[in-house]
Amino acid sequence: MSGPDISVVICVYTEDRWEDILAAVSSVRAQAYPALETLLVVDHNAALLDRLTKEYKEATDVRVLANAGPRGLSAGRNTGIAASYGEVIAFLDDDAVAERDWLKHFAAGYADPRVMAVGGRTEPIWASGRRPDWFPEEFDWVVGCTYRGLPRGRVKVRNVLGGNASFRRTAFDFAGGFASGIGRDGDRLPLGGEETELCIRLTRARPDAVLLIDDRAVIHHRVPEAREHFGYFRTRTYAEGLSKALVARSVGADKGLESERRYTTRVLPAGVARGLRDALLARPGGAGRAGAIVAGVLTAAGGYVVGSVRARRGGATYSVAGLEAGAEEEPGIKGGSR
Repeated sequence: MSGPDISVVICVYTEDRWEDILAAVSSVRAQAYPALETLLVVDHNAALLDRLTKEYKEATDVRVLANAGPRGLSAGRNTGIAASYGEVIAFLDDDAVAERDWLKHFAAGYADPRVMAVGGRTEPIWASGRRPDWFPEEFDWVVGCTYRGLPRGRVKVRNVLGGNASFRRTAFDFAGGFASGIGRDGDRLPLGGEETELCIRLTRARPDAVLLIDDRAVIHHRVPEAREHFGYFRTRTYAEGLSKALVARSVGADKGLESERRYTTRVLPAGVARGLRDALLARPGGAGRAGAIVAGVLTAAGGYVVGSVRARRGGATYSVAGLEAGAEEEPGIKGGSR
C-alpha cells in the first residue's frame, strides 16, 4: 500500500491498564493500513517494563522501551519519536482503541507535502455505560475526547489533540520535541496543553505548515468511573487553565488563546442556552449541563490567573527536549522564553 511508513507510539505507565494496553496494541495490529511498528514506551515503571517485554518478546512489530527522559507523557513521546523509524509518527492513548481505518486516514492527509500533522476524532467509552446527564459535550476534552464545537470533516486547525494525532518526522526537526512541564505526569498539575504548545511552535518555525483534523480517523477512549464525577471535572478544568497560562506565556496570548476565544464566546454560550432550553422542556440534565459549563469556565479562568502569576514570578517552567536517543531535556527554558 503506497503512502508513508507510520510508527505508532503508545506511552504507558501503570499495570492497572494492562488489558487496555493489550487492546490498544491489538487495534494497531488490525489496521487496514499496516503500521511499520508499534512502540510501547514505559514511564519509569520497572515491573510494567518487564511484563510488557515478556508479553511481546516474540513480536517483530512491537518494541518495548523505557522512557529515556524525566517522568511524564511528553518525555515518553519524545523517547518514542527518537527510537522510531517511520516517516510519520502517530500517537495513541494507552486506554484507547483505534478503528480499522485510523492510519489509512492519517496517511491520506500526508499526500500534501505541506501537511505536518494530522489528528482524528476521539469518542468516549463511559465506564457507567452512558454519558452522565450533567456532563456537557462541549467539555469532552476534560476526558481526553473530541468536544462539541470542533469543526467537522477534514479541516485545517491550530493544533491537533495529542491522544489521537500524528506528525511528519520532519516536524520535530523544525520544532523540537514535546515540552516537559506542561503535559501529563500522573495526576500532577497541569495536565495538558503540550500538543498545543508544540503545534504553535511548529507553525512559527515553519509558517507554511498545514495541520489537519480528519474526523474519520476515529479512536474510542475509555473514561474511568472516577472521571465521570464533578470533582474530576472541576480539577481538570482548573488544570487546563494552568496549562493555557504556560502556553500563552510561551507563545503569546494571541496564538496561545486564539481558538479558545471562539470557543468561549460562541460555543459555550450556545451550550448554556441548549442546557437551559432542555431544563425548560424537562429534559434530564439540562440545568446541570448549563451549570457545568459556567463552572468549567470559571475554574479554568481561575487556573489561568494562578498560572499566569506563577509564570511571571518564574515559578512555572518547561523545557524542550532534543530528540536524539537518550537525549536529556534542555534545562532552564522558562515558559516566557519563546
